[in-house]
Amino acid sequence: AAVFKQYPAAIFPCVVQIPIAVAIGVMLHRKGFGLLMPSLLALGVMYLSVIYGDSGFLGGINAAMAGWSVWTWVVVLLGYSYVASVLPVWTLLQPRDYVNSLQLISALALIVLGLVVAAFAGGSEGSELTMVAPAFNANPEGAPMIFPFLFITIACGAVSGFHCLVSSGTSSKQISSEPDARFVGYGSMLTEGFLATLVILACGAGLGLGVVSAGGEALSGEAAWAERYASWGAAKGLGAKVGAFVDGSANFLITLGLSAGVAVALMGVLVASFAGTTLDTACRLQRYVIQEIGRTLSPDSEGLLAFLRNKHGATIFAVVLAGAMAAAPPSGQEWGLENAGKGGLILWPLFGATNQLLAGLSFLVITFYLWRRGKPVWFLIIPMVFMLITPVWAMYHQLFLSPGWLVGETPDYLLGGIGLATIALEAWMLIEAFRLFPKAKGVLEPELVEGDVLVSGGD
Repeated sequence: AAVFKQYPAAIFPCVVQIPIAVAIGVMLHRKGFGLLMPSLLALGVMYLSVIYGDSGFLGGINAAMAGWSVWTWVVVLLGYSYVASVLPVWTLLQPRDYVNSLQLISALALIVLGLVVAAFAGGSEGSELTMVAPAFNANPEGAPMIFPFLFITIACGAVSGFHCLVSSGTSSKQISSEPDARFVGYGSMLTEGFLATLVILACGAGLGLGVVSAGGEALSGEAAWAERYASWGAAKGLGAKVGAFVDGSANFLITLGLSAGVAVALMGVLVASFAGTTLDTACRLQRYVIQEIGRTLSPDSEGLLAFLRNKHGATIFAVVLAGAMAAAPPSGQEWGLENAGKGGLILWPLFGATNQLLAGLSFLVITFYLWRRGKPVWFLIIPMVFMLITPVWAMYHQLFLSPGWLVGETPDYLLGGIGLATIALEAWMLIEAFRLFPKAKGVLEPELVEGDVLVSGGD
C-alpha cells in the first residue's frame, strides 16, 4: 500500500498485470498455446502500461487511487489475496509470477545496460558514476552492532526461510520433475543474489548521479548519498529504503534515454509487483498451514475448528487475522482510521530475524530428512547451528538491551510479545528435535495414500 502511495504511476501497470496473468493462464492451460507468443504479448502490454499508464485519464485514476487511505488499500489487497489464494494456482498466481519473472529479467537487463552506459558516459547531468557510499563506516550514528545484525538482514539471495516455505508450498507443485528443483531453486537464489548486487550499486553509486532532496534541492555525489544515508535514522522506514533503490536504479535507466518519470515508474512497478506476488503467495502458504492445523485438530471433519479444513475457511481466517494486525496502530500512536492499515509495520523489525530463523529451522528439517535415510549430515550442522543461534541472539538484543522492545521509556509490548513467542516456538522445536534425533535414523516417513494428500497439485 505504501509503495502505491509513494509511486502512483505504478498503480495502473500493476492492476493490468492481473488480467494479463489470467489470460496467459487460460491460453496455456485451456487453449493449448505455446509459451513464446503469450510471453511477448504480456511483456509488450506491460511496458506500454508503464510508458502510457500515467498519462491523461489513466493518470487521474492513479492519482485518485493514490489518495486512498492506507486502510482502504489494505482491504483491497487482502481481498485480492483471498481470491488469488482460493483459485487454482494456474489461473492467477502461477501466470502472475511468470509475468513478474519476465519483468524482473528485462528490468535487470535494462539496469545493467544503464550501469554500463553510466560507467562510460556518466549521468544525465554530466555527473560521474562512482561509488559514493563510504567503503568503511566504523560507527554510523544510531546503528546497532554489526554482529549479529549483519546476519539478520533480509538476504534472500544468500539464505531465506521464506524461500523454503515457497519451495515446499508452491514451487514443488509446479515443477515438471524433481530434478528441476535444483535449477529452479538454486537458480532463483543466484538471480536474487544478482539483484541484491544491483541494489547495492543503485544505492551506493546510482544515487550519486543525482537526487532531489526533501527541500527540493538537486544533489549529486556524496551529498546525494548522505541525503538518504546520513545516519541510521535517515534510512529508517520502508519508504526510505524503497526510495533509495528506485531513485538510484532509475538514474541508470535515464542514461539510456528514458524520461525520469518513466524510469521511476518502471522501478516502482518492479518493487510493487514483487510486493504483490509475495502477498498472494504468503496468503496461499498461510492457508496451507491453517488447513493442516485444521486437519490435525479436527481429523473427523467435525468440531469448532472443522471450517479450517476448507480452503475458503482457512483463507478467510488468514485474511481476517492479517487485517486485524494491520488495523493496529504503530507503537505510540492512537487507535483510529487515520492510523489503521499501518499495523504491518509493527512486525517489520522482526522480519529479518524471523526469516533467518526460519532458514535455520529449514536446515533442521533437511538434516532430519537426510539422517532418516542414513545420509551424511555433517555439512549441514555448522550452518544450521549458526542460523539457529544468530537470529535469537539478535532478537534478545532487540528485546532486552535498552532501548529494546520490552525495556526503555516506550516499550512495545506487542512486538516484544511476538518476539518472545517466536523464541519460545524455536525452543520447543529444538527440544523435540533433540528428543527424536537419536531415534530417527533409518525410520522413514509413512507413505502417503491418495486420501492423505493435503492439497492437490492444481490447488
